[in-house]
Amino acid sequence: MRVAVDGTPLLGHRTGIGRYTEHLLSALAGRSDVSVSATAFTVRGAGALSSSVPPGVRSRSLPVPARLLRAAWTYLEVPTVGLFSGRCDVFHATNFVLPPTGRAGGVVTIHDLTYLRMPETVDTTSRALRELVPRSLARAAVVCTPSRSVADQVLDAYGPAVPEIVVTSLGVEPSWLSVHQPGPAERSRLGLPADYFLFVGTREPRKDLATLLAGYARMRAEWAAAMEPPTLLLVGPQGWGTDHNLAAGVRIHDYAPIDDLQLIVAGARALVMPSRDEGFGLPALEGLATGIPVIVSDVPALLEVTGGHAAVFARGDKDALAAELTAAAQPASDDPGAPARRRAYASGWSWTRCADATVLAYRHAAG
Repeated sequence: MRVAVDGTPLLGHRTGIGRYTEHLLSALAGRSDVSVSATAFTVRGAGALSSSVPPGVRSRSLPVPARLLRAAWTYLEVPTVGLFSGRCDVFHATNFVLPPTGRAGGVVTIHDLTYLRMPETVDTTSRALRELVPRSLARAAVVCTPSRSVADQVLDAYGPAVPEIVVTSLGVEPSWLSVHQPGPAERSRLGLPADYFLFVGTREPRKDLATLLAGYARMRAEWAAAMEPPTLLLVGPQGWGTDHNLAAGVRIHDYAPIDDLQLIVAGARALVMPSRDEGFGLPALEGLATGIPVIVSDVPALLEVTGGHAAVFARGDKDALAAELTAAAQPASDDPGAPARRRAYASGWSWTRCADATVLAYRHAAG
């Protein structure tokens, strides 16, 4: 079965959707039942696609502005995807927008419905999904979602317009399960504090850094003066929205490549995801894979993915978050057996399993 995949998210710094696309392609490339290629819908960076795809994945692209294509695909059924990808049996849109597929079966991944449920927390590009996603649903034979929570939300929001839906849960690379805590030389190279809480993600309103910063400030205000509280380290690219004033104890570390990120996560006192909405929450799962404590808001997808192995607080409740941070910061606060249990739990989430479910979606789309 010839499958073409939208590889545009592979270009530039790889955050959530880029990493999903990368690992899915890698898992598909190792299979004998599909032949996989990638294409990109962009002018800038299109020439870098061939060096961005995983080994075993072919690439083909035409330099056409993404904004022009999105505008056309909002109203028209041309140009069809075959112009960009070449002939295929199935085309998989990995990032919400499924182009006209012609004779190929269409599969689209919808990662979350924040653009619909909380439009004030997304940028202009994401708000355009209100018009683009219904067109994608009309073209698709199958919708993939990263969690059962998002699948339920898609069905509630779009009802009869939703075709077959398949949950393709994300995974963790085996290297996450064996990463060690950074030693003194690695901490120095990475500029890491001696003790720190960690946030990983793009700094944007959906991630609710306002609650995280307020909860952390509350924790520091109540901290025993004889001890220095852990630093709060924010790792990830600057997004959009309010530029929060960083208070005492807060540091920013911009985007980190994956090898560095694994060490940063493994060295943390705890990883915190205070999000107002998530489709999966990969940093939380990766935190569990390293064995460290994880603190999440009560977003349904985060509860689903962490499976009872994370501390939970109510979305937007800075006092409850402060209490969880205080508890995590206490010396010897963690159960000695907890790290092994977290790693064992996280090991059940694999990219091979994600690819298996995705190939089932391809088979249905191909008819």
